[in-house]
Amino acid sequence: MGTRGARNSLSDVHIQQTPTKAGFVRAVSRFAILFGIIVFLVAWPGFTSRAGAQSPPAPAVESSPEHFESTTAPVETSSEAMVADAAEYARMFNVPLSEALRRLEAQEASVPLIDRLADGYRDRLAGIVIEHRPTFQIVIVVTGEAAPDTQVSLAPFGVPIILRSGALATRAAILAAIEAHQADLRAALPSPPGMGVDPQSGRLLVVARSGALDGDDDRTATSERLGAIAGVPVEVRTWGDFDTDLSVEGGGRLVGRQAPETRQFLCTAGFVVTDGTQTALSTAAHCPDQLSFIAPDGTQTPLTMIGAWGARYQDVQIHSAGLSLAPVFHADTAARTRPLITWRNRSSMRAGDFVCHRGERTGYSCALVQLVDYAPPGDLCAGPCPATWVAVTGPKCGGGDSGGPVFLGTVAFGLVKGDSATNGICRLYYYMSTDYLPEGWSLLHAALAAARASVDGRAVPGTGTAR
Repeated sequence: MGTRGARNSLSDVHIQQTPTKAGFVRAVSRFAILFGIIVFLVAWPGFTSRAGAQSPPAPAVESSPEHFESTTAPVETSSEAMVADAAEYARMFNVPLSEALRRLEAQEASVPLIDRLADGYRDRLAGIVIEHRPTFQIVIVVTGEAAPDTQVSLAPFGVPIILRSGALATRAAILAAIEAHQADLRAALPSPPGMGVDPQSGRLLVVARSGALDGDDDRTATSERLGAIAGVPVEVRTWGDFDTDLSVEGGGRLVGRQAPETRQFLCTAGFVVTDGTQTALSTAAHCPDQLSFIAPDGTQTPLTMIGAWGARYQDVQIHSAGLSLAPVFHADTAARTRPLITWRNRSSMRAGDFVCHRGERTGYSCALVQLVDYAPPGDLCAGPCPATWVAVTGPKCGGGDSGGPVFLGTVAFGLVKGDSATNGICRLYYYMSTDYLPEGWSLLHAALAAARASVDGRAVPGTGTAR
C-alpha cells in the first residue's frame, strides 16, 4: 500500500475496427456486470447494526467466475454514448440535439489544436475557457492591455477560437503564488479556504466559507488583504458553507462498516485499471478498505485491496476481483455499459468543458468544468491540497458518489473526490484526473483489451500497460 504516486504519461488514442474487436465485445459481455459507475461497494465482512436501526442484510452468497460469465449487459457504441450525453447538453442549453452533438464533438476534436495554440501563448496565458452562450466558442485568455476580442483560428466543426487580452496575471504566476503562499493564505482566514486559478480574469480565486470575510462580509477588503500576501490579484468567493470528501454515507441498498464505525457505508466504483499483469477496479482512497461488489441479483463478491493512495494530488484505491475485467463502465443507465476508448489528461482540460459523472447516490448527470487548477479547502489531502484537482459545477453530487468516474461519451477524465455544498445542495464537486493514477497503474482501454483478448474471446492478463 502506498501514499505516493507519479503521473502516468497517457496520450489520446483513437480506435478503429480491427479483427480483434469481436473478441473485445465478447469479453465485455461476459464481465460487464463486475465494474461500472454504479457498481455498489460496501464494507466487508459483515454489517453490525446498531440496535433498532435496521435488520442485518441477508447472508452473502459468494460468486464464482461462472456467475459473471452468465450475466451480460448491453454495450453502447461510442455514437450512442455521445448521443446520450448530448441529450443532457441539449436540455441544459435549450438547443437541438443535432447542435448539442456538434458542440460536444467540437469540444473533443479541438483539444490538439487548442493545446498547440495555448503553448504558443504560454508566456501570457491565463487560461482557456469554452463559452456556451450567446455563441459557442473557445477563448484563449492572456495578459496584456485589454483589447477587442480577435478570432485567431477555427476549431473543428467551424467553432471560433478567440484571443482575449486583459487578464491580470498568468496561470503560471498564480500557481506559483499558491505554492509559495498557501500556508499564509490559509492562516489569514478563520478556516482554510479553497484556492484556484480563475482563467477568465487572471486572478487567484479564494473560496472562503460564508462569514469568514473581513468586516461585514467585505469581499473587496478581504481580496486586497489576501492579494498583498499572495503577490497576485485575488478574488474572494463564498461557494459553500462546508467542503468534504464525498465519502461513504449511511443508507442505500448495500451495507458495510469500517472499524470502529457501526453505520452503513457506500461508495462508487470507477474505471478498470491495469498494471500490465492484472486488471482491477478503482475507487476513492477515502472509501472503506474492505469492499464487496453486489450484483443486481444480490450476489456479493468480496474484493481484495491492492493499495491506496490518498495524499496530496491522489485519492484512489485499487481492488482486485480475482477475475480479468473488461474496459467498460455504467454511465447514463444501469442497464447498459460503455466501453472506455480513450482519456484526456488534466493539462488539456478547459474551464467550460462539458463533462458527466455517475454516482451511486445521485445517479447520472452532466455539468461544466469551473476550475482546472483547484486546491480544495481544509486538510482533505492528508494535509493541504495542491491545485491539481478539477472542479465541476453542481447541483448533482452527494455522499456515496465517491470514486465514481467522470467522463464524456467513451472518454475518461477522472474519479470523484469531494464536494462543496450549501444547505445540503451541491455547488461543485471535484475530481482526481486519471493521469494521477498510482505509479505502474493506468487505464484499461479498448485497444489494450482487444490486443489482450484470447482466441475464445475471454479477457486475459497481458504484459503491456495502457500508456
